[in-house]
Amino acid sequence: MTTQLLATELANLIQESKRKHNDLRQAAEKALEELKGIRAANEAQAAAELAQRPNFVNPFIIACGTRNAKFTSIAIVCLQRLIVACALPRGKLNQVLEALREATSSGLDVQLKILQALPSLLQNYAHDVRGDLLITSLNICFILQTSKNAIVNNTSAATLQQLVVSVFDKVVSEDRSVAGEVPVGENTLQLGTAALDAYRVFHDLCLLTENRRPEYLRFAGLPQTFGLELIESVLTNHAAVFLTHPEQAYILRSRVMPFLTRALKDKPNFATTVRLLLDHDTTLWKRSLCMEVFRGIFAEHALLRRIFMLYDAKEGEKDILKTLTATFVRLSTEKPAVIGLGHQSTLPVSNPYGNPNAATDHAMIEAGGVTGIIGTSAGTEGSTTGISAQWSTMRVPCIDQLDKTEPPTIPESYIYSLILSCISSLSEGIAKFILPLTVPAETRSRKRAAKQAADRNSPAPTPEGSPRPLGPKTRLERSGSGSFKRNPVPRNPLKLEDHPLFAEIKTCASIVEECWPAFLATCSTFLYAALDSEYYHGLVRAFQKFAHVAGLLQLATPRDAFLTTLGKAAVPPNVFTACLNTGPPRTPSVDASASATTPGSLFSNAKGLLSVESLVNPASSAADGSRQPSFEVGAAALTTRNLLCLRALLNLGIALGPTLGPSWRIILETLQQADFVLYSTSKTAGRTPTVTRGQDPQAESEADALLANFGSETRAVETAASRLIESTVDFPNEAFVQVVEATCDLLDRRHDDKLKAEEKAKAKANANRPQSPPSGGSAGASLKAPSPGPHRRLMNVSTTAAAGPNQEDQFALAKLGDVATINVERLLAYPPEVSGWATLVSELIRTLGSSLMNASVRLRAADILVKLVLEFVNVATSLEAEQRGTVQLQASEALRDALVPLLRREDREATVATQTTDVDVHKAILEGLTTLLENCGESLVSGWQITFEIIDSIFKGGEGVPGREDSKGGGLATRSPKLVRSSFNSLRLICSDFLASLPNSCFLILVDTLYKFCSQDDDLNMALTTVTFFWVLSDFLSGKNTSMRITSQMMDGSDALALAKRASKGEDDEASNAALWMLLLLRLTSVTTDRRLELRNSAVQTLLRIFDAYGDNLDTEAWHTCVKHVIFSLLSSMEDELEALTGDETDDEERKAWYGTSVLVLGGISGLLASYLEVLAKHPSFNSLWQELLGHFTTLLDFNVLDINTATFKALGNILNQSQRDEKCAVVFDNGTVTAVWRLWSRGIPGGQDGGSRRRRRPENADNQDCLVAYVGAFHDVYRLVEADLTVAHVDRMLALFRGTLQRATVAGAYVSDVEKATPLQNQVMEAIKAIRTDLAGVPAVIISQVAELIRLPFQGDTAAQAEQGSTPSSKRTFVAMSKASMEILRDLVLQKSADPDIYSSGAVASALSALAQPITSKYGFAVVVTRSAQPWRLATEVTLAVLEAVLPKLHTLHGIPRNTVQEIWETVVRIADGIVSADMASSASSAAANIADDESFDISSFQTLRKLITPALGAEVIPDRTRKSYAESLFRTCIIHAPPPSEQATLIYGNNSDGGAGLAALYKSRPGRTVDPLPTRRAKMSYVCLDELFALIALQDEEADGTCSEDPGDDMKQALALRVRMARVAAPLVILRAGLTLRGFIADQPLRGRMPQPLSQRRELLHVLRALVDLRSRPEAIPDAPNVDCESRKHLLRLYPLLVQTVRVAGAAGDEGVLAVGTEALGVVGCELGV
Repeated sequence: MTTQLLATELANLIQESKRKHNDLRQAAEKALEELKGIRAANEAQAAAELAQRPNFVNPFIIACGTRNAKFTSIAIVCLQRLIVACALPRGKLNQVLEALREATSSGLDVQLKILQALPSLLQNYAHDVRGDLLITSLNICFILQTSKNAIVNNTSAATLQQLVVSVFDKVVSEDRSVAGEVPVGENTLQLGTAALDAYRVFHDLCLLTENRRPEYLRFAGLPQTFGLELIESVLTNHAAVFLTHPEQAYILRSRVMPFLTRALKDKPNFATTVRLLLDHDTTLWKRSLCMEVFRGIFAEHALLRRIFMLYDAKEGEKDILKTLTATFVRLSTEKPAVIGLGHQSTLPVSNPYGNPNAATDHAMIEAGGVTGIIGTSAGTEGSTTGISAQWSTMRVPCIDQLDKTEPPTIPESYIYSLILSCISSLSEGIAKFILPLTVPAETRSRKRAAKQAADRNSPAPTPEGSPRPLGPKTRLERSGSGSFKRNPVPRNPLKLEDHPLFAEIKTCASIVEECWPAFLATCSTFLYAALDSEYYHGLVRAFQKFAHVAGLLQLATPRDAFLTTLGKAAVPPNVFTACLNTGPPRTPSVDASASATTPGSLFSNAKGLLSVESLVNPASSAADGSRQPSFEVGAAALTTRNLLCLRALLNLGIALGPTLGPSWRIILETLQQADFVLYSTSKTAGRTPTVTRGQDPQAESEADALLANFGSETRAVETAASRLIESTVDFPNEAFVQVVEATCDLLDRRHDDKLKAEEKAKAKANANRPQSPPSGGSAGASLKAPSPGPHRRLMNVSTTAAAGPNQEDQFALAKLGDVATINVERLLAYPPEVSGWATLVSELIRTLGSSLMNASVRLRAADILVKLVLEFVNVATSLEAEQRGTVQLQASEALRDALVPLLRREDREATVATQTTDVDVHKAILEGLTTLLENCGESLVSGWQITFEIIDSIFKGGEGVPGREDSKGGGLATRSPKLVRSSFNSLRLICSDFLASLPNSCFLILVDTLYKFCSQDDDLNMALTTVTFFWVLSDFLSGKNTSMRITSQMMDGSDALALAKRASKGEDDEASNAALWMLLLLRLTSVTTDRRLELRNSAVQTLLRIFDAYGDNLDTEAWHTCVKHVIFSLLSSMEDELEALTGDETDDEERKAWYGTSVLVLGGISGLLASYLEVLAKHPSFNSLWQELLGHFTTLLDFNVLDINTATFKALGNILNQSQRDEKCAVVFDNGTVTAVWRLWSRGIPGGQDGGSRRRRRPENADNQDCLVAYVGAFHDVYRLVEADLTVAHVDRMLALFRGTLQRATVAGAYVSDVEKATPLQNQVMEAIKAIRTDLAGVPAVIISQVAELIRLPFQGDTAAQAEQGSTPSSKRTFVAMSKASMEILRDLVLQKSADPDIYSSGAVASALSALAQPITSKYGFAVVVTRSAQPWRLATEVTLAVLEAVLPKLHTLHGIPRNTVQEIWETVVRIADGIVSADMASSASSAAANIADDESFDISSFQTLRKLITPALGAEVIPDRTRKSYAESLFRTCIIHAPPPSEQATLIYGNNSDGGAGLAALYKSRPGRTVDPLPTRRAKMSYVCLDELFALIALQDEEADGTCSEDPGDDMKQALALRVRMARVAAPLVILRAGLTLRGFIADQPLRGRMPQPLSQRRELLHVLRALVDLRSRPEAIPDAPNVDCESRKHLLRLYPLLVQTVRVAGAAGDEGVLAVGTEALGVVGCELGV
């Protein structure tokens, strides 16, 4: 871009110079050619080539000399571009500068371009522009500076200043070559080039400023103000040059200072004075200039120290610094109205209302006696009040307003802002110098020091307070002086005598000592003035730093003065007094959830300091009344500025902590007062008031901002307070103890004084009245209460306000706890007396045990003590066991000692409030013990006995376990139910996790403690849980000993005390663990009789669980001892309790509860004995043990309680069942034992009226199902014992008991129907019956008979059955499922024993068939038929057919069966047949639900099977004809398809005699016809089957009809023929009658229909009958011969001939060809028989 620009500008020059200036044109053409000849790749290379071409700049130099504006403008642009690009040939610099000088007369643009080019020229050609060239450059600026154009003038002045400064810049970087000599007084110096130029320039500037002729610069008439500015600029930017160059310093001495001195004497104007810096006139602008100078001096602390050393520190010299600071005091109080001085810090206000009150306000301030106010005239009130950054400062200080000729407007409060700046600079400078000197060198490299300390061996302890050894893991650093940390105290710089700056240090100390009163007075004045936030923060910082330095220099007087002043500013006395008078705290104005307390804060106590949960909403304060004037007392609340001062005070405490000593009380008391104010105001933020009542939006905005920042400032103070407490960790022991004592002194000791006075008064009263009990606190006798210190604060909260003591003590306790927690490692490292542990603990115990203390304070003390102990023990976990044990014992003793004053209630004031608080404190200590065990239980090696003492402290009555034998009298008394849970938590931890850590001596204590917790009545759940701990302890003890040596001698004649004495012998006695285990069991056994159901049941379960789990570890002798002394003792105790319940006064619920416990005991004991019966059987006295057990069972059964009976028989069965599983156990039951068992079981049905009850009868509605199930279930096990010697009497008794059991079983509660599924009792009975042996003679018959009775049970009448069973009419038992199961048992047994004559002769088979006939004959008539499984009658039918198939053949083959038995059996068979073929469809609604068609098919199949079995056997001679007739009549009744009219039913069907004559005679008589057609029967198929069977009974067999039968048949054939003949003779009349009824009905009814066809069912029946008649070849012997007619097999047609004729006639008339054809065929058969 540079080459293009140059080319363009050269072309312009050529174009413009064609007519004139030929030399310019030629030079330009040559330069353009040179430019075009450059082939550089970039601009830098092009610039380098151009710098090598000296003729290239000739056209530009010529153009500047033409004085042509256009040429000059082009030339200056190109030269400026070449200068910037470093493209000027160095040999042409002189000509270029001359060209620039000649161009200075051109226009504005050219002049500005020249000024732009000069700085670049000096920068790019620094080594070339020197000497004359530099002078030329400066002359160009001087020329342009005289321009009347303001722009050029100002620009040239700035450029000149820049050039002059650059000259001195070159001096800094100058090489050491010498360029010339200069005179310095009488001597000369060798200077470098740059230094020589700087000397010449600066010297000429001084001459020009003095209006003298310069030596080198070719210019005159430089304005004096501008010259001063240049000199000031050089001095400001390069002060170091004047310090290192004597020639420059010489100029200052010889030129500058004399000139300034002369100028000041002439009283110059403002512009000159600003530059001369000083005046003593009272004009405001001159005072401001002086203060600005002072501000500069105070900003240079090294200068300030130098001044003090040269003047104030020397005798005879004037005290400059001291006087100056005193002047600040006078100035600060000169105009109090201007700074808004008042009783508290306020906000400045601009443009306040009304000036008339100014004088009055000032008068009131003076009358109020404000410190430091000097009485002067009030003067005229300005436009603003207070000091604010908005109007108390100047944007440009007066001293910097060099362009002004008149003084500017200066705010009246500007001078006060300068004072604040001076004191800030003073404190800042002192602090920056002193603070680094107080830090030890080791602290600066903390990591390296920590590493070295870790590898360093512990130093030898000091004689006083040597720390206890902490083991290899301890990293506590201890100095030789006894400090807890290394180098914890800051160094006092005044003791660094070998330090190279020691003189400066002493100077600083002298400044503090001399100036602190004036500094304090000045700061105190401004602390109560109207300052904005910026100035107020700066003031507090300055105040804090000055006090910090005073403290580090260990200047106690100024330090304490500053601390006290800062404390008063943090908590103003008027605010504190107002809070004292307000009483209790106000309710916070915002939701507590909006600002929760910071978790883990050291100061988030109950209601106390710096918790931000209740910060007020700024809007609430904005709604307050009008602003208060400075002399009025504001709202009784702390403001943000108060908190700022408090934070500064806390920071001072952090920094000076180890050196404060007694001065700690200042900080702590201030913090306590702040805490009380915040508590009293509910942490409501105080609004910072404005200085006047005037409305200032800016002041209001700032006040709102301060109010909004109250929460953040509170958190900042909270952080500072936390750091203050944390800083104590680095204190030496002595300093730490001082902090502890100072904190303890904060506690209210008025209670101690009152307590002592009361004790003296009561002691005197007791001397006169011995019977009066003492009421003094007993805890105080054993605790050494620290006496109050010699100094108490002047303003104590507790001396005035009622709410004060509480909050005051809360604060003190909180700080005491925080200090202890932070220094817990110190407390571990040193003895209690040295570390402060004894002081801490004794003070906390004194507080928590004092009955005169507030409840919340006592609770807080207990909480702090607990937390301290926990932290104490937690930190000690890393120590070795021995050292850890010492610490743990110390902590445990602290907790125990805290309980001493609480447990001596007889010595305490007996008030409800005191006792309630005692309980709460006691609870807190117990909870602390629980937490201690949770955190450190595994590592606890000492203090276990003390732990149990603390746990047992909740019980009354001293130590030990009450020696009671039962617990019905009530549980063990506790001090309060609230304590039980807290104490129990510790016990639970011990039993759950820390049994392995317990020493052996504590296990006996643990057993007693467990018993105590089981016996207490306050909390049942805890008692239940404690029972489980017996199991845990037993598990632990059993794990320690694989086999316990428990013998009978151990228990013989021994009680619990003897066992406890034996168990306490420890591991040396081998039987001690066994005795402890037995004692545990006995304690647990005594719990089993507790009056609380859940507890005793749990104890029973736990006791049995212990035996079950650890029974394998017990040998035979141990088991025998345990059963005899523990198990049987448990049974005896249950019997005693049940015996006590027999009276009517016992509550039913209690009685039921004890019954349940007894059941639980029996169930558990049975399982236990069953599991270890083999071990018990090996003992020689097992039989006696067994007899004793049966005796207990008998006793329990005699109580006649269903639940107990149930459990007893279950227990018996369980034990016997186990004995039969192992063959080794079976031999131990001798005959006597078996007999005893049989008698126990067969003594009667349990719970029944004949059960041998000697006490109570069971309720009628009691559910005995479970009892009877258990009873029958025990039969199986009893049966195994008696099976070998079983007799019929045994079986008969068994079956009788079974049936009685079933009949006496009740139905109560929710009961499942036994239609589909048998009840458990019924199933048990069935299984028991199946199990009975049947290989004994007589047993099958007995079983069959009893089973038959079971089959009948569902089909007996309800009333009779219920009366027999003794049940209520509401019983819903059906026995259907059991009856069906009995049928199957009966079938199997009969089939198995069908060849046994005894079952027939005894009537068992007849009874069985009779029982089976009942469901068959009932069928649809049975009330209970709705079942998803097989219907009872169906199953009975199947069973009957199977039984008959096996039995009927045996009736004629077996001998000795009575005739009447056979007849009875056949009668039953006929009844069964009748039941199969018939069905009473209308007898029950249940028939509608039945599948009629399916049942009909089943019956047809069954009947056909039965027919094969009984035909022709039914015709036997031994069977009476009435039986056969019954069978035929059954078929006859069933085969009627359409019911005849009632008249025919009476005369023909049911009115015929044995031979049927009467019926047949009436058959031929006509009856009236019916127009109503009867419906066919619903079982038509069965009717046709019976009809065919009826015809078949009289029909000839096929071989007989065909004539193939042998002419000489054998005996069997003859016998069979005889059987059939007997059957035919019975059935023949019924056949003729059945056919005649059908024909007679057709003859009577069809004529009425006319030509209407007969109903299909009737026509089908008619055709079937006619066809059967035609096809029938009847047996000749069945029907008697007709008179005068010889016929063989068609006699039935002859009997029906009249009806057949009429049938044919009616059919022909009706046109029924089918009937007519069959009827005609029948008549034809008759004709053939008649020979027609």
